[in-house]
Amino acid sequence: MTVKVLKNEGRELRIRVIGGSHTELQMFRSRLNDRDDVEYANYFQNHPDLDDPELYVRTSKGKKANKVLKEICSEISKELSSIKL
Repeated sequence: MTVKVLKNEGRELRIRVIGGSHTELQMFRSRLNDRDDVEYANYFQNHPDLDDPELYVRTSKGKKANKVLKEICSEISKELSSIKL
């Protein structure tokens, strides 16, 4: 998954997820909003065929949004790597 950082200013992070789908972004949005240190998280997609979706995260005071997102990525990666087929 390729991402382009559009905004990274401490508590706020906005990234464009190249080739991202609603399934992936919904998983991130849901997990981010379940955390106490996240004030707001959502994703946006203008035109589904023309625009790549964007994920926006705003954290509580004293927390860096990029670090929180990295923690979520690590948690998801661990869960997915433990799947046995």
